[in-house]
Amino acid sequence: MTETRFTLEVQPKIPEQLARLEELANDLFYSWDRHVRGLFHGIDRQLWKTCGHSPKVFLRRISQKKLDDAVDDKIFMDEYARVLSNYDDYLDEGIHPAIDHLLDPEEDLIAYFCAEFGLHESFPIYSGGLGILAGDHCKAVSDLGIPFVAVGLLYRKGYFIQTIDAEGNQIARYKTTSFKDLPITPALDANGEELHIAVDMPERTIQLKVWKAKVGHISLYLLDSNLPDNSEHDRFITHQLYGGDKQTRIQQEIVLGIGGVRLLRALGLKPTVWHINEGHSAFQILERCREYVENGMKFDSALELVAAGTVYTTHTPVAAGHDIFENDLITTYFSDFATSLGLKIKELLNLGKPPSDEHSFNMTVLALHGSRFHNGVSRIHGGVASIMEGYVWPQIPHDENPISYVTNGVHVPTFLAREWTNLFDTRFRDWRKNLLNEEYWECIDEIPDHRVWSLQQSLKSEMLNDVFERVTQRHRRNGCSEALIHKAVRHIKQPENDILVLGFARRFATYKRATLLFSDPDRLKRLLNDPERPVLLIFAGKAHPNDMPGQHLIQVIHEFSQRPEFIGKIILLEGYDMALGRKLVTGVDVWLNTPEYPLEASGTSGEKAGINGVLNLSILDGWWGEGFNGENGWGIAPHGPQFDPAYRNHEEANDLMDILEKKVVPLYYDRDEQGYSSKWVQMSKNSMKSTIPHFNAQRMVMDYVKMFYAPARDQRLVFTANNGAAAKELATWKKKVRKCWSNVRIQCTEKPSETIINKELLPITVSTHLGCLTPEDVTVECLIGTELEDETFTIHDRHTLTAEGSGGKNGEILFSLDLKPSLSGLQYYKIRMYPNHRLLSHPF
Repeated sequence: MTETRFTLEVQPKIPEQLARLEELANDLFYSWDRHVRGLFHGIDRQLWKTCGHSPKVFLRRISQKKLDDAVDDKIFMDEYARVLSNYDDYLDEGIHPAIDHLLDPEEDLIAYFCAEFGLHESFPIYSGGLGILAGDHCKAVSDLGIPFVAVGLLYRKGYFIQTIDAEGNQIARYKTTSFKDLPITPALDANGEELHIAVDMPERTIQLKVWKAKVGHISLYLLDSNLPDNSEHDRFITHQLYGGDKQTRIQQEIVLGIGGVRLLRALGLKPTVWHINEGHSAFQILERCREYVENGMKFDSALELVAAGTVYTTHTPVAAGHDIFENDLITTYFSDFATSLGLKIKELLNLGKPPSDEHSFNMTVLALHGSRFHNGVSRIHGGVASIMEGYVWPQIPHDENPISYVTNGVHVPTFLAREWTNLFDTRFRDWRKNLLNEEYWECIDEIPDHRVWSLQQSLKSEMLNDVFERVTQRHRRNGCSEALIHKAVRHIKQPENDILVLGFARRFATYKRATLLFSDPDRLKRLLNDPERPVLLIFAGKAHPNDMPGQHLIQVIHEFSQRPEFIGKIILLEGYDMALGRKLVTGVDVWLNTPEYPLEASGTSGEKAGINGVLNLSILDGWWGEGFNGENGWGIAPHGPQFDPAYRNHEEANDLMDILEKKVVPLYYDRDEQGYSSKWVQMSKNSMKSTIPHFNAQRMVMDYVKMFYAPARDQRLVFTANNGAAAKELATWKKKVRKCWSNVRIQCTEKPSETIINKELLPITVSTHLGCLTPEDVTVECLIGTELEDETFTIHDRHTLTAEGSGGKNGEILFSLDLKPSLSGLQYYKIRMYPNHRLLSHPF
C-alpha cells in the first residue's frame, strides 16, 4: 500500500470584537510587551507553546470556539480593551524629552544596518549576541521615539535548532521558515506595487524583494533574493544566516550594504546618520560614495562627506568576528564598481587593507576608513578596540585615537520577568518612564525582603519545571533508561529546599571557558554534593557548526554530567534560544561568566540576569568591569594575555572556587529566623538597583544619540552644505598634508631648563620647518604628565603653543609657550606637532 500525506490548516474567522488581534500579531511590539503576549496565551496556553510563541501562527490555528468563548469572557475582553488602550497610547508618544533638542523627527533619520536582528524567538533571523543587541537597540529606539529605520536580510534559515545526542555531540538542524508565519508584509513603492531593487554581481544583475516589519514606532526593512527572476544560485544568497562559503558571504554583504542603501532611496527615505553595526554592511560606504561621484564629486571628497555622517560599532576582539576577503575576490566583485568611483581597483583595495596582510580586504578597516565616529561596546572593549585597530592611526597613542565606547544595555521590558513586571506595575506604576533615573531605583529597597525571596523562589521553581521537561525529553529521545532519567532529574523534580542554582548559558566558544569550573573535579564534587548546602549547576548554549573546539566543550560538559558523582547536579540543556535564555536569566541564583580577559566585549546575558536580581559571579571583563561595585555580586580579577594560559586558567579557576565555597554558598544558606538569607536579598536588591538604570538599552541608545548620532548629524550638515564645499576642502587639505608631511621638522631652539621654582614660568620655544604647510595647518602641543618605570606616560595637562612667525634663514616658524606646570615634584613633558583642520571630526 502506498499513501500520500497532506496537511490542512483550518483557520478561524476572527470575530469582529477581536479584529485588532491581527494588528497586534503584526507588530513586533508583542516581543517586549508581556500583556500583548498574554492575550494570546490566555486564549489557549498549549497552542501558544506549540506554535513557538508566534501570534500569526496562533491566529491561523486557534479554534473558532475558543475565540468565540473569549468574546463572551468579560474578564478577557476587559484585558483586551486595556491592552489596546496601552498600545494606542504607546504609539501616540513622541520623542523622549531628554533628547528632543538633539534630534528633529521632521528632519532627522537614523539608518541602522545589521546582518541579524534578534527581536523574538518567533522571528528567527538571528544567531546570538549581535542580533539580540540589535533587537534591543530597535526596541529602545522605539520606546524613545527616535526617528529611525533598520535594514537587514530576511533569511529562510536563521540559526540552527540544536539537539545533543547520547554521546554529547551537538546536532545542528536547520528549519526553513515560512514567511507567512512572520510579522512581515511586502514593502510597497509609490505606486502601491511590491518594491524590488537591483544590485550588480559579476556578469549579472540580481533582483531583491523588500519586506517590512513593524517594530513599535519604527520600521525594519529586510531584503530577500528568492525571486523567480534570479538564477537558482542567486535565489539562495539570502537563504541562510551566515551560511555558505566566502562567495556567499560577500554576496550577502553586497546585498545588505549596497542593496540596503538602494532600498532606502527607493522608499524616498533620506537618512541624516548611518549606523554600521559591525562590519557586515560596510559596503554601503562605497555605494553612498558612488552616488556623489555620479553627480560629479571626486571620490576623496565623497568619502569625506559620507564618513562625516557615519557611525561604526565594532563588537568583538575575536579575530573570527571580523570579515576578511581575499583581494582576488574583491577584485572579481568590485572591478566595475571601482571604475564607477573613479578609482583603480588597487585604490579601492587600499580602503580595506590591514597592515598585516596586503593580500586581504578587511571589512573593519573599510568601516573605519568610511566613518568618523567609532565605538566599542564597553569601556574595556573600547580600549581593546583602540589597540586592535590602532593601525589605522599608526602614530597616535591608542588612548587618544578616535575609537570610543558605548557600553551595551539590555531592553528591560523584554528580559524582566513577568513576576517582577507585575510587582513593579503594582508598586511603582511609572517605573517604565524612569529607566534612566538612577535615584528612582532606590525604591527597590521598599520591597519587603520576604517578598523578594519568595518571588525569586517562584521564578526558580518555574524555571526548574521547564528544565525538568527539557531534560526528560532529551534523555528519552536518546534512549536513556527510566532509572538514568530519574537520577538526572531527581534534584529538579523534587529539589531540596531553596537549592542554590548556578547558571552558565551563552555561545560555546573556547575563549568563554565554559569548563573552567571542572579544573578541580574533586573540589567541585564537594561543592555540589554538600548535603547541608546543595548546589545545582546548569549549562546551556550553542557552538558554531564549524567550531569543533566549541563543540568539544559541549562533549566535556556532557561527560561530566554523566559521571556518578555529578549526575543530576550538572545539567546540560539543549535548544538554547531567546525563550530558554529568558527562563534562565530570571530563574537561577547566580550567573557565571568566565571569559579570557579581555575577549568579552560586553556580555549582555549578565545584565539580563542582574536586572532580575540574579547575582553575577564573573571575570571583571566586558560590562562587569563597569557594573561590579562590591555589593551586587562577585568579581574575579583577571590575568591578562601576557600570562601563560595554563597558569591563568589555574589561578582564575582557584579564585572562582574560592568565591563559591567561601562567599556564595555561605551567604545563600545564611538563614535568619524567617527562613531566608536577608544578606542575599540585599545583594539581589543591589544588583537590580545598579543594573537597571545603568545597563538598560534606553541608556545605551541615549549615549549613542548624545555622543554619536547628534554629532554625526551636525558634521554631515556642515559637509553637505554648499554642494559639499567642506568635504572638498577637507579632502584637498588631507591630500596636501600627505604630500608635505614627510618634510615637516620640529626641534627645540635651546636646551630646556631642568628645574624651576614653584609658580615660575618655563619658557618653551620650538622651531618648525613646515615645508608647503602653514602654521594654520598644524597644532604644536606640550603634554605634561608623569612616567612610570615601564616608561608609560600619563597625560595630566596639555597646552597649545602659539605661532610667533619666522625664526631663521630657511623660513622656520617659531612656536612658543610660557608654561606654568600644574604639578609639583618630578614630572615630564613632551612636545609634539600634528596636522589640524577645523573640519576634522576628531583631532586625529
